[in-house]
Amino acid sequence: MQKRPLNVAIVGYGLAGSVFHAPLIASTRGMSVAAIVTANPGRRQRAGRDFPEARVLDTADEIWNDAAHVDLVVVASPNRYHAPLALAAIRHGIAVVIDKPMALSTGEALDLIRMSRESSVPVTCFQNRRWDGDFLTVRRLVANGMLGPITRFESRFERYRPTVRPDAWREHTAFEAGGGLLWDLGSHLIDQAILLFGPPDSVYAEMASRRSGATVDDDTFVALHFADDVVAHLWMSVTARVPGPRMVVRGLSGAYEKYGLDPQEETLRVGERPGDDTWGKEHQTSWGHLRASLGGVNFDGNVETLPGDYPAFYQQVRDALIEGTPMPVDPDDAARTIGVIEAARRSAVSGTVERLLSADPPLPP
Repeated sequence: MQKRPLNVAIVGYGLAGSVFHAPLIASTRGMSVAAIVTANPGRRQRAGRDFPEARVLDTADEIWNDAAHVDLVVVASPNRYHAPLALAAIRHGIAVVIDKPMALSTGEALDLIRMSRESSVPVTCFQNRRWDGDFLTVRRLVANGMLGPITRFESRFERYRPTVRPDAWREHTAFEAGGGLLWDLGSHLIDQAILLFGPPDSVYAEMASRRSGATVDDDTFVALHFADDVVAHLWMSVTARVPGPRMVVRGLSGAYEKYGLDPQEETLRVGERPGDDTWGKEHQTSWGHLRASLGGVNFDGNVETLPGDYPAFYQQVRDALIEGTPMPVDPDDAARTIGVIEAARRSAVSGTVERLLSADPPLPP
């Protein structure tokens, strides 16, 4: 039985590391932020203030040199470093959480999965939007058959940021190195759609760079076709002055519509933490609209959104490392999402529908 907290080292202390990973880890019983890797002077100061008991390191090499005292590495660096850092952790026998996307190609992802399995070192991907309250609500409605056979799913992450931010690496990094919205918000939207309906059989995408000075996509649309003729339309944009509904699900017996983003990200951004009195309260004022025929009875009214649960991710990581239960996100799922992103990029370049001859990438046994 585990006698001490799991020692966690976080590589990268930008938005992902400082706002998402570190607070969630620190609030998880049985886990401790033991080390933070960042060479940025301002971020080093912030890390020291946030976690005075943690070691603040310049490079990941200092983790590998002390691998015996690290139970988990969290890769929260820019996307192009995800796969190399994760592979290094696996080589040193340290379990890994990789921020999405897990890698920048299907080949990189499959190498990670293969090495993880050959070395018996667990790997998972931080697809935290699986625990958004609106998505949990949609999963329940679909699983319960409340809408009948599903015909169409619409999902959006739309924001309004009319100016390219000089300090945002995602807005200045080429697509091939992990920049742009398709890798960022698209990783979430595609993962959610696959979780609902399985791997798609075709992909069509449009990618645009609309803002002055933009060099990567900032306004992107992806259409996925699934078995049983289910269609998913996914929008990701930072040029939407008036955003559309966050989710719409249409079935032969009903439809569900929900506006507004899950509040957990904003709650973390303003410094609130799981365990605070205010954590999780926002969902109580969040509603979606359901119109359906249930057992011959027509229903037309509001449905309260289920509470979001980002803390569940690291609770499941802890249990996986201590008790051997499954990691919260199967890395095979992350590899499938990357394959769809690659197909979407090809479609946007060619202007044609990309057929996925095999619904699954050739995942290692």
